Order: sequence, then structure tokens, then C-alpha cells
Amino acid sequence: MAIEPYRRLLRLPGVRTLLLVGLLARIPSTAMGMALTLHVVNGLGLGFAKAGLVTMASTVGMAIGSPLSGRFVDKYGLRPILAVTTAAQALFWSTAWELPYPVLVVAAAVGGLLMLPVFSVIRQCLAAMVPVDQRRMGFSLDSMLVELAYMTGPALAVAGITTIGSAWTLGVIAVGTTGSGLALFLLNPPTRSAEELEAPAVKVPRRQWLTPAFVALLGTVASATFVLTATELSLVGTMEHAGQTQWVGLAVGIWCVYSLLGGFVYGGLSRGFSPLLLIALMGVLTVPVALVGGDWKWLILALLPAGVLCAPALSSTVDTVSRWVPSGARGEAMGLHGTALLIGGASSSPIAGAIIDAHGAPWAFFTAGLVGVTMVVIAAPFWRRRPQPPTHQPTRHPEPTAAAH
Repeated sequence: MAIEPYRRLLRLPGVRTLLLVGLLARIPSTAMGMALTLHVVNGLGLGFAKAGLVTMASTVGMAIGSPLSGRFVDKYGLRPILAVTTAAQALFWSTAWELPYPVLVVAAAVGGLLMLPVFSVIRQCLAAMVPVDQRRMGFSLDSMLVELAYMTGPALAVAGITTIGSAWTLGVIAVGTTGSGLALFLLNPPTRSAEELEAPAVKVPRRQWLTPAFVALLGTVASATFVLTATELSLVGTMEHAGQTQWVGLAVGIWCVYSLLGGFVYGGLSRGFSPLLLIALMGVLTVPVALVGGDWKWLILALLPAGVLCAPALSSTVDTVSRWVPSGARGEAMGLHGTALLIGGASSSPIAGAIIDAHGAPWAFFTAGLVGVTMVVIAAPFWRRRPQPPTHQPTRHPEPTAAAH
């Protein structure tokens, strides 16, 4: 596989800048959950149960707010949404450190509802800026950058809370989030391509794209993050039981590298694969990890086959959304995609944790893989009734700011 296709992708106008801003903007976003948890535990002196309530409130807010933000972007354009959500994040993160616990729970829910829609916006703009035949590569590269952000953000949050304290760390997140919102506001990337903007302004009925097949797609998206979150918890649980916790960071890092390599190779292939196939394979290949003992070296080697499919599986779901949904509803659809990712990860943590506590980490690996395969089997009958891509991409309202790009 040659590197030249990636070079051609990055030479497209605005793509390199969008991806770089997206990477930098996602780092504070990925640090938020860990920062809130450690702030409640260390800064407020409360337990992990109460910390979990705060993060749950934030997650519920994000799950509701993600498609709403996307719908507003479709209707009113990008800048108004960025202005509102950037202001809301600046207010929350600059004051969160001094809020009493009951107020913090409510504020976290509101902050989640008005979260800066970095993840969905970057994907929506990529779909507008990159030709259809290069989108799979663009989304693969974006998934790799998301992986890098998740490798960086939580680690920085831990380092910040333990060294400079909650107030300063949350303040840094406030600055980072505000800067990210302002950068996107100034950049103002297009959410629709020039061809899509030239199409007649036609209202997009939700029933045109929110079909049983699309709901099935969202279910497979949720199952993919269920598998990934449960695998991470099972990996940590296995190593903790074996007394090898000092190697957890290295093991997780190697697992992330697998995903990066898989995403790089997948983006350069001449053709893509169905998300159903990739997620099913990821689930099937996760099940045998349950048979591996506690030695972290063998464990991380056993995770290689499923690990290389992480980024390809997730990027293929984004590519499918971009192909199935008209441009006038793409923001809302990407928001629902983000909600599905949140639901899968949030539901996986307590389920996998309960299995690890009751039966051991190997059974959590087995359950994670089984959930992925089961969801694909459920989704498969609906796949044949998927919405057909329109011959032209109708828009709900013209977006005056995007035409200049």
C-alpha cells in the first residue's frame, strides 16, 4: 500500500487544517470524563460512586445534545452552534472546580447537553470537503486521530489532577475547549460541498433516512464501542488479577497502536467492507482472548487480530452514514452516530465491571465479543432495506457562510 493516496487526500483544500484542528480540539474533550471523575474523588474528597454519577449526568446530556446540535447545524449553519456551545463550555469548565457537589451534577448534565460538537462536526465537514471516492480514507485517518486523542487526553487529565490540582486542570480544559471552539468558528469549514449547495433547497423528511436500516446501523455502532470498552476493562482486570498493573499503560498503548495500524491499512485499500462484516469479525476475534492466561505479553498478542479492526470498524460506520443520509440531514445523523457511540461505551462499563467482579475478566472478553456478533446478526435482516443514496444531495436551507470555502 502506497502513501501517495494519503498525500492526495491531505492536498485537498482545507482538509489538512481541519484534521489538525480536530485532533487538537478532541484532546480536551477526551480529558473531560477523567478530569471530572478525579476532581470529585480527589478535589471534593468523595468516592467513585458519586464521581460516576457526575460523569453519567454529563454522558446523558451529551447523548441528548449530540443529535440536537447536529440538527441545528443542518438548519442554521455551523457558527451559531459553535458560538453557543463554546460559551457554555467556557462557563462550565471555568467554574466547575468551585461548585458544590449537587450543583455540579446538574451543571455537568447541562454542560453535556451543550457540549462542543467537535466529533460530529469534523466528520460532517470531512464528508463535505472530501470526494465520495476518498471519504473512506478520510474517515480512516480521522479515526486514527481520534485514537491519538484518546491516548493523550485522559493521561493529561490524570497528570494534571495529581500534580497541579483540580482547579488548574479544569481551568486548562476550559481554555482548551474555548480555544477549540474559537478555532473552528474562525475556520468555519463547510458542512456541505459546493455541489450540495447548488442543489435545490428541499426540506429533508426524517423518514427518508431514519429508517429501520439506519437504526440497525446505530445498533452496530453501539455494539462496537461496547466491545471496545469491555475489552479495555477486561484487559485491566486481567492484569490486575495477575499482579501486573505496572504494565497496564503499556498494554493499552500497544492495543491502541494496533488500531492505528489497522486504520492506516484500511484507508489505503482499494475497496472498503461493510461495517457488519468488520464489527462481526471484531467480536468473533475478541472471544478467544478469554482463553489466554494472565501474562500481559500473551494477552496483548491475542488482542492483535481484533485490535487492528477497531479503527476500520468505526470509520466504516461513519462512511456508511455519509453515504446513506442526504446532506441536509447529515449533521443530525452524525449526531445520532455520536449518541450511539456514547450509549455503547456507557452501557458496557457497568456490565463488564459486574461480570469481572462476579466471574472474572475472561468471561467479560467472551461477553464483549458475543454482544458484537449478536448485534450484527440482529441488524443483518434490515441491511437489505437500507436507504438508497440520492442522485443529488438536497439541502434543507442554504448555508451562506459555507459557500466561501
